[in-house]
Amino acid sequence: MKVRTVFVTVATLLLAVPARAEQTLTIGIGTQDTTTNTVTAGAVIRELKLLEKNLPKGGKYADLAIKLDWQNFTSGPPVTNGMMANKLQFGAMGDYPLVVNGYTFQGNPESKSQLISVAAYNLHGSGNGLVVNKDSPYYELSDLKGKTVSVPFGSAAHGMLLKTLQDNGWGQDYWKLVSQSPEVGATNLQEKKIDAHADFVPFAELLPFRGYARKIYDGVETHTPTWHGVVVRTDFAEKYPEIVVAYLKAEIEAEQWIKADPKGAAEKIAEWTGIDKEVVYIFLGPGGIMTLDPTIKPALVAAVAEDAEVLRKLDRVKEFDPAKWVNDAYLRQAFKELNLNYDERLASLANYEVKGTDPYCKKPVTEPRQAGEIWIDGGDIVAYSSPKCTLAAFNDLKSKGRKARVAYLFDTTLGIKLFADQAFYAIPTKGGDAIPFLLRKNAEAYAQKNGGTVGGFEEALAAVGTGS
Repeated sequence: MKVRTVFVTVATLLLAVPARAEQTLTIGIGTQDTTTNTVTAGAVIRELKLLEKNLPKGGKYADLAIKLDWQNFTSGPPVTNGMMANKLQFGAMGDYPLVVNGYTFQGNPESKSQLISVAAYNLHGSGNGLVVNKDSPYYELSDLKGKTVSVPFGSAAHGMLLKTLQDNGWGQDYWKLVSQSPEVGATNLQEKKIDAHADFVPFAELLPFRGYARKIYDGVETHTPTWHGVVVRTDFAEKYPEIVVAYLKAEIEAEQWIKADPKGAAEKIAEWTGIDKEVVYIFLGPGGIMTLDPTIKPALVAAVAEDAEVLRKLDRVKEFDPAKWVNDAYLRQAFKELNLNYDERLASLANYEVKGTDPYCKKPVTEPRQAGEIWIDGGDIVAYSSPKCTLAAFNDLKSKGRKARVAYLFDTTLGIKLFADQAFYAIPTKGGDAIPFLLRKNAEAYAQKNGGTVGGFEEALAAVGTGS
């Protein structure tokens, strides 16, 4: 009887011990779904649940329920506001907003911010751009003197315009500059309520692709890299470093997913973001306008200093030291855990490139930045060895009743990927060829030097015919 009594007492005591309560950690992540540069830091991670896959499970995280609060924005400044309010712990945004983010957090007694990765970049500055209505008489920035130009204030594109004004020695009143979001600016441009609209990735390509705009200025003319990256609050990162590493592993895996099947990835990203798949592909596909690479290149850190100087001259920031703001330690750990070589990747500026065998001219693609591609409706994206072969193949497909969704070429001078139907072409006097350029003035210079005329897509197709 005694034994039974003891047993019951112990059981009662065991039942009286409360189970450890599971705590919940909510992580706010600020993304820009429609900003194609940031999809590896946002939409792809979210939709493929890559962060959930990589989150730590043991140790201090064993009894911690993690809730991911994805918040989507159309530009960077609201992301910084959310981070300052501690509603967001991570934020993805473009170069100028990143500088403002780092500078703003300098005065925050609770936490600083740190740049922990890059999402995508273009060393030449392409990605930002300025467009006019397709029927506009304007072809140069100087044509817009005194005209109304809209741009999302505080964005990477706004920074591009500010630098352009400084580089040309133009005052702040050179244009009537107004702040409009990408959606509002696009509508007003289409309705001819403004003279021009400047924007970041992907809008300077998206609006012409949709048929009502024409690009007259590309950020490449600033000769300054443009890029998007990820920042984190330091108070969160220091408390939960394993989660920061998990996020960066997810970003790396998102990049790998895109490169494994760029066409399929473009189609899925289009579903998730509303950006046309053909536009997604021109940025993130082989030889795309943007290079997907999370490593923090010295050239990009140097560009941060230049961006900060532009803003300092306008009295928008004071002193800002990028070296104190950049922290690649978490990214290095993510690379290590994925058995990847960080330093090797850091030293490389290579993008993945167009490859294959040209089925029209019957030759392999040996010079990727002189190649072309055609996205065949209902079919594959096919690579061609040269602009001439691409245009001839386009004509051939049309003659056989097959529809091409879009053709891609590369700018002859800069090697930047173009929509073939948006390019300007130098057409040699002898005919039989067409040389593509992003900007009309570059096509004109080539034609003047080498003999020939300048034309659009239809003139280029006529000049090439179906000859190889």
